[in-house]
Parts: sequence; structure tokens; C-alpha cells
Amino acid sequence: MSANGLHVALLRGINVGGKHLVPMKSLAAMFEHAGCSDVVTYIQSGNVVFRAKDAAVRRLAGAIRGAIEERFGLRVPVVLRSAAELREVARQNVFEIPRPARAPSLHVPKAAKDVPVGLSVVGIGTPFLAAGAAPGELHVAFLADLPAAAAVAALDPKRSPPDELVVRGREVYLRLPNGVARTKLTNAYLDSKLGTTCTMRSWKTVLKLAELCG
Repeated sequence: MSANGLHVALLRGINVGGKHLVPMKSLAAMFEHAGCSDVVTYIQSGNVVFRAKDAAVRRLAGAIRGAIEERFGLRVPVVLRSAAELREVARQNVFEIPRPARAPSLHVPKAAKDVPVGLSVVGIGTPFLAAGAAPGELHVAFLADLPAAAAVAALDPKRSPPDELVVRGREVYLRLPNGVARTKLTNAYLDSKLGTTCTMRSWKTVLKLAELCG
């Protein structure tokens, strides 16, 4: 599958605990109806890899939200990434960076949009951890929009110990030693503090989606 024209849609909160049920066959059909091709779904949590023209992608999130609400009566956030962006997320696991002898100071720009992609990290807590963090502890929250630097800086690093997080661009990398069920670094918390919508994926899922993206 070529990376050209590929994108990934990440839906939040479907098929969780037997609630908000959306069959993957129906979901794939919605994407095809919206003008997408080569549609592939991965597991039941709402991960869709597809090919589409730029014009279709720009209106896709709203189209899929509307189709799900019309058919299933559910309001489901949809976050989009290009295949290239998803692969970059998989390469940028900040929790695998060894801790230097002296941690560098973090520069928080006036606006998060000023951060060069792939160059600077806007983070809280401890952005440089000892290498070898267990993959099962790692997750990524994908944000619909780029958060303001002031909102990132206002996140509480002591909200959910021993959990840690680093914000890089439109992604929040999380290390959750006690699991997703026990953390206070939830979608709702990140939504409210960062002023956007997010959906979380395990590191295993991120790697699989990157693989599907070629």
C-alpha cells in the first residue's frame, strides 16, 4: 500500500465496554460513501486507514461524525492524521530517549504553533526518561488541534503520579505505569485543559497503524 494519499482516522469512544457500538463494516462503508478508497479498519476501537483526495479529507471528519450520529445516534469525535504524520508519531517516542547527565531546560514559545515540527519539545513533568520504558505503559493522545503553549504549560505534572506526559505538537505522549483505567490524565482532562478534542491509543496500536501506513 503506497503512502501517497493515505490518511488515518481515529474515532473516540466507540465499542467500549459493550457501549457505543459501531460495526467496523458499517464504519468502512461510511468512509467509502464519503469518497474514500482502500479503506482498512484495525480492531474495534475506531482506527481507519484510507486513501482520499485532499478535498475529501478536509470535510471528512464532519461527514463521518454526521453519518454516525444519523445512523447510530452517537456523537463521536474524529481526529485525522496523514500517513506521514502517523509514521512520524511512531518515530518520536520521547519516552525512549535516555536521560542526559543534566536535563536541558525547556523553552516554551509564545504559541505552540511556533514550535518547529520534530525539533522542539513542549513538555511537562520529566521529558527525558530512562530508556527502556515498558511498551505496555505507553500511550499517545492525538489532538484535533495544536494547543496553545500557555495551555500546555498550565498542565499539572502532579495530577496523576506516577504517570508522566510530554506534549509534542498535536500529540501527547503518556507513560501510565498503572494503566489507562487508573490514570487521571484522561481524554476529558486533556480536552478541557488544552482546549481541543483528543483520543488516546496504546503504543501497540500506534505502531500497527504506522505499519499499515507503509
